[in-house]
Amino acid sequence: MLRPDYPILTERLSLRPFDPATDVDDVYAYQSREDVCRYIPYSPRTGDAVAERLADPERTRSTINNAGEVISIAVELRAVGQVIGDVILAWSSAEHQSGEIGYVFNPEFQGHGYATEACQALLVLAFEELKLHRVVARIDARNDASAAVLRRLGMRQEAYLVENEWFKGEWASEIDFAILADEWRARAPSARS
Repeated sequence: MLRPDYPILTERLSLRPFDPATDVDDVYAYQSREDVCRYIPYSPRTGDAVAERLADPERTRSTINNAGEVISIAVELRAVGQVIGDVILAWSSAEHQSGEIGYVFNPEFQGHGYATEACQALLVLAFEELKLHRVVARIDARNDASAAVLRRLGMRQEAYLVENEWFKGEWASEIDFAILADEWRARAPSARS
């Protein structure tokens, strides 16, 4: 079970549940972009689609009660009070104590380490609160920026799946990254906070 004490504050960010009344414009600013949606499952969303999604408590769950559930939370840049991305943590299996992380950020805020900072907070939730043994992340092989984020988190590349999925009208390859709880704990404390 995971019931984080929100907001989760990092040096520059606030991770918190989505607010369907105030977050629509910020989320639309990046979820409507072709370049943002290139490597993720959904296509660019309309403002109405973003509003509908944010209003659905199942799609913006901020607590996990059982394996198979996913939290999807907003990442707000505290200095400006703007949602600049969102992150997910899935509890994949109770038996295998495994989970998965994912993220998407507004390109206007790329290059400042925000994705890494937000995902470090997710790994704290995964390993310290959910007590997971292993966390994975799966990305499109063409997404070099995302691979760099995962490497900065200390995740290792475990698999390169060549043309394993028909994705948005073409064959796409996938890279799978992972980190174990022991590996994460062995990293310098500054890399975990």
